[in-house]
Amino acid sequence: MTDLGKIDREFFEQRIAPNLGASRDDVVIGPTHGVDFGVLDVGGRALVTATDPLSIPPALGFERAARFALDLVLADVAVSGVAPSHLSICFTLPETMADDEFATVWETIHEECLDLGVSVVTGHTARYSDPSHPWVGAATAMGVGEHDAVVRPDGARVGDRLLLTTGPAVEAVGLLSTLFGDQLDLPEKVIADARDRLDEVYAVRDALTAAAAGPVTAMHDVTEGGLAGALNEMAAGADARFVVDREAVPVRPGVSEVCELLELDPWAMTSCGSLVVAVDPDGVDAVRTALEDRGTVVADIGRVESGTGVAVDGERLAHPRTDPSWAAYAELASE
Repeated sequence: MTDLGKIDREFFEQRIAPNLGASRDDVVIGPTHGVDFGVLDVGGRALVTATDPLSIPPALGFERAARFALDLVLADVAVSGVAPSHLSICFTLPETMADDEFATVWETIHEECLDLGVSVVTGHTARYSDPSHPWVGAATAMGVGEHDAVVRPDGARVGDRLLLTTGPAVEAVGLLSTLFGDQLDLPEKVIADARDRLDEVYAVRDALTAAAAGPVTAMHDVTEGGLAGALNEMAAGADARFVVDREAVPVRPGVSEVCELLELDPWAMTSCGSLVVAVDPDGVDAVRTALEDRGTVVADIGRVESGTGVAVDGERLAHPRTDPSWAAYAELASE
């Protein structure tokens, strides 16, 4: 088990996967390492569900932090191509969080849910003596759709093209430069560009846009383990080989400079807001156009072939064991 971040595949397969409670026929997709969501069959329809922690760093501003936290939860359902429609949310608030600060968090979540058509159906809110920022709870998102409309995480097929939205490390770089910008020895313009990356960490609408424009065969948000992790998880699930052109991968302003300064690999760093999308060749133009019409950066970075693993410019790309973002946060916070 890794010291920081999500558990690794070995721990999951040895300790988690064999112990999942009762076996039920209505579980269509159950817990799988590297898979964003689960699916239940309810009366012949697909109930897509996903659970994530809630992170609210006060330094981001409570409105921005709340929207970021909510999008992270809802995106794990949206990558199925089914729109999130219901939310269960639990807040374990620190004693230091004032009433008006939480009111801002909650009102932001309400407004974003209203815009996306998501209804809050249950939850829990309380203060406790032990919790501290940024981890203040967890939430479960749900969406209901038809089984044949679900974009499975293992659905990539030989011949598909691979699209990437936004690019690697935008979330990590945006957070690091916002939280610790005064500790980074970089020009002010670079720091400003890096901070602007937090405006690109929202993936729900992009995921639903791509799925509607399709045909999309698989989709994965680029979270812990970064682009390298997402590509490897998708390739392993599809039992296929992903071939990627490094030069085709978009790099947003500020990302390279921050990563070079901190000696971090941007391809291994979490990048909420970025999506890897496997698309049938006939749908590539439609998906790209639909995303670009939203103002989203999107690039055709490679293809799916027979074989296994991920190759970047002919060289094997390994799955990062840990996401270096966590160590960077810890080091900068201790200074």
